[in-house]
Amino acid sequence: MTTSPATDAAASLIADLIGHGVRDLVLSPGSRSQALALAAVHAANQGHLRVHVRIDERVAGFTALGLSRETGVPAVVLCTSGTAAANLLPAAMEAFHSGVPLLLLTADRPPELRGVGANQATRQPGMFGLWVREQIDAPVPGDGDWSGIAPHAVAVAMGADAAHGLPGVAGPVHLNLPSREPLSGEIPTVDITPGEAPKPTPAEPFVIGRGPRTVVIAGADAGADAEEIAHAGSWPLIAEIVSGARFGRQIVHGYRALLSDDELGGRIERVVVLGHPTLSREVTRVLSRTDVEVIAVRRGGEELNLNGRTTPAASVSVASGPADREWLGAWLTASAAQVVDLSERAPDPDGLASTDPAERRDAVKAELAAVRRPLDRSFLADAVWRATWPHDRLVFGSSRLVRVADTVLGGKKVPVHANRGLAGIDGTIATATGIALASQAGGAPGITRVLLGDLAFLHDVGALLLPPDEDEPRLQVIVGNDGGGTIFDGLEVGATADRADLDRAFYTPHTVRLEQLALAYGWEYQRVTTRTALDQVLTTPAGGRQLIEVPLAR
Repeated sequence: MTTSPATDAAASLIADLIGHGVRDLVLSPGSRSQALALAAVHAANQGHLRVHVRIDERVAGFTALGLSRETGVPAVVLCTSGTAAANLLPAAMEAFHSGVPLLLLTADRPPELRGVGANQATRQPGMFGLWVREQIDAPVPGDGDWSGIAPHAVAVAMGADAAHGLPGVAGPVHLNLPSREPLSGEIPTVDITPGEAPKPTPAEPFVIGRGPRTVVIAGADAGADAEEIAHAGSWPLIAEIVSGARFGRQIVHGYRALLSDDELGGRIERVVVLGHPTLSREVTRVLSRTDVEVIAVRRGGEELNLNGRTTPAASVSVASGPADREWLGAWLTASAAQVVDLSERAPDPDGLASTDPAERRDAVKAELAAVRRPLDRSFLADAVWRATWPHDRLVFGSSRLVRVADTVLGGKKVPVHANRGLAGIDGTIATATGIALASQAGGAPGITRVLLGDLAFLHDVGALLLPPDEDEPRLQVIVGNDGGGTIFDGLEVGATADRADLDRAFYTPHTVRLEQLALAYGWEYQRVTTRTALDQVLTTPAGGRQLIEVPLAR
């Protein structure tokens, strides 16, 4: 069998990536990337790497993003040259804005075939622009080697300082890897020793004094740190449902109304922000006030600075001192009045057992009404929330449902994910698949549930395609299907546009039969219309992949 400099370089690069913490590689097949693909599969056959094959590069990019979101270390997405590489841009942008480590490996033509009209060749170096922490245009194997690229790329993706000057902030890194023919050959013997991804040295925390009237706001990806800071400072915790911080004694229910209340929101003097808040205009208004001191713990590639005077911080801690119990108490008292209780009323055993026919009839009618209660968005979100536990994962799509969930759901410590860096509907199912694969690796228990609208589902329908020879994740995709984009009904355009124009250009109605899609892609399908039926489906999963359709009124 022939040897190939491309194969030798690829084998060494894959081994080096594994030696620096990479455990997952998502591969989209292509000719120019064949040496890298074969080296990755060879490493997977030895048990050093998990390789996930996806034919659609956009799906591949978001699957890698999901893997990285869950593990906290960079997954690799690998593709061939040309438009294949361009399809990674949405995932790269989301990773950049969310602060998720990710490695983009794009195969390329050698320099002499760039800009001369060669087949499947375009200007790949720098193609991801400002949305990567660093880009490296590697030498052609034979002209130079790829040694040292992997440890540097992993370190930068994990938050080491680089060209963008964002120390401590994770993000995507682009490796553009050109090669000449022969594009593959006999795979050399390379020692592979799995290692750990290097973590950047943590910066000294910004110490926050007790002083002003303070609230903690937890946006997407804030995690448990937000609850810890609120607890340490005895401050009210305003936690978006996508934050992973909606738990603890200081959680504020109905925060939108309370932020608009002059006696509470109007008296805020300081805000500590963790994560990326995106779900309410009330939070945006507070963070935009120039009379409020804002301290924002940076996570993504852009600083949060809506009021023009926000203080950035790599991390925060709370100084010792007396707590303002009156301030916290006022918020918690008001919060108690905002709690939304969507639980079913307990059965009336006395009424059901009564010898009085009228009393027994009323009890039976009440019980039947509860069983037959139709689902709306609030009950749908509540059912999914109640079915999910710490060993599970919950993924929200950027649909109307996430805002409903943010409004009605109470506190619970469960791992939550959402692509809120740019709040696009791109790649929700693919991201959730990556999260499921990572969280269930090694036989770990749990189910990954995805709650999204029909348009977000259809936008990523290609992610339903999974290879038959790969492990099947336990994944429940719950689609609230109202036949279009009803989120626009609540925006300005819903009040100003002609109804026919609104429907055509924004609501975009459809008549897609989700059951047929499930059948085509090999998913189990359930259509449920009542709360009782949904509870049963969610809590007694058949295993594997389930598509659960919940029809909703516009």
